[in-house]
Amino acid sequence: MSYRKTLKLICGFAGGSAVLVFAAAAAADSRGYFGEQRGGEAAGRWSRLTVLRAAQPAWTPASHTPAPTGHAWDFNWDKRDPSALTNGKKKTMTTTTTAPATEDPSSEQDNSKPKATRNILLIRHSQYNLSGTIDKERILTPLGREQAEFTGQRLAALGLKYDVMIHSSMARATETANIISKHLSGPGVELVSCDLLREGAPIEPVPPVTHWKPDAVQYHEDGARIEAAFRRYIHRADPKQKEDSYEIIVCHANVIRYFVCRALQFPPEGWLRMGLNNGSITWLTIRPSGRVALRTLGDAGFMPPDKLTRT
Repeated sequence: MSYRKTLKLICGFAGGSAVLVFAAAAAADSRGYFGEQRGGEAAGRWSRLTVLRAAQPAWTPASHTPAPTGHAWDFNWDKRDPSALTNGKKKTMTTTTTAPATEDPSSEQDNSKPKATRNILLIRHSQYNLSGTIDKERILTPLGREQAEFTGQRLAALGLKYDVMIHSSMARATETANIISKHLSGPGVELVSCDLLREGAPIEPVPPVTHWKPDAVQYHEDGARIEAAFRRYIHRADPKQKEDSYEIIVCHANVIRYFVCRALQFPPEGWLRMGLNNGSITWLTIRPSGRVALRTLGDAGFMPPDKLTRT
C-alpha cells in the first residue's frame, strides 16, 4: 500500500472516532508508512499526532452551543399576571365626603399577587375494552382495574393532601378515578366530572402520522373544547389561596400531552411526539410567578413491568 493510499484510508475515518483514526495511524507507522523518510521515531510520533488532530473537528463555543429560538417566556400566559391585571395604573376611588382619592398601585398589585403553588397531577386512565362500540361499553379490563389500584397506591404513598379529583366524564376515566379515590385518605377527596376533559383531537400533529387521521372538523371542535379545559384547569393559584394545593385530573393521553405542551410553552402541535402508559402520572407545578415545571411525565415505574400497557 502506498503512502497516498494509506493517507486516504485514515482520512476516511475522520468523521468517526478519533481513537480509530489514531489506531489506523499507528498501524501505518509501524509498517513504515510514516516516519521512515522523516528522520526516525520522533518524526513518526509527530506524523501520528498531526493525523489525529486533523481527524478532530475544530471546537468553538459557537459550534457546540444550541442557538436560542428567540421565544421568551410569556409570564402572562394564563392572563393572571398581577402586573398585567393592574397595568401599573392608579385606581381612583370616590367617597361621599372627600374628593376622588388614589390608591397606591403597588399595594393593589401585592393584594392580587398569588402566593401559593399549584401541583396538578394528570393521570391517564387505565386499560379499557377497545371492542366497545359506545362509551359505556368501553369500561376497564381486569388488567385496567389492577393498574388503577397501583396508581391509587402510588398517589397515597406520596403522602400529599389532595384537594380535589377532577375526571373526564368518559366511562374509562370515571372508573379509574373511582378506584383511585378509595386509596386516598383524609376526610374524602371531592370527585368532579367534567365533559371538557373528554378524549379528542386537540390539534393536527406535526409531523403527521398515517395510522390516525381525524377529519378537519374534529380538530376544529375537539381543539376548542380541549383548549377550554386547559384554560379552566391549568393556571397559577388564585390570590386568595394561602397554601400549596395538590389536584388530581384523571383524563386521556391526548388531553394530557396537549396540556403539557401548552403549559411549558412548547409548540402544541408536538403533542403526539410523547407517549403515556395507562395509569401513568404526569406532574405539573405552577409557581405564583407563572413559571411552570414538569416534575414527571408519564411516570409508571410503580407498576410491575408485566402490567404496563399503552392502549
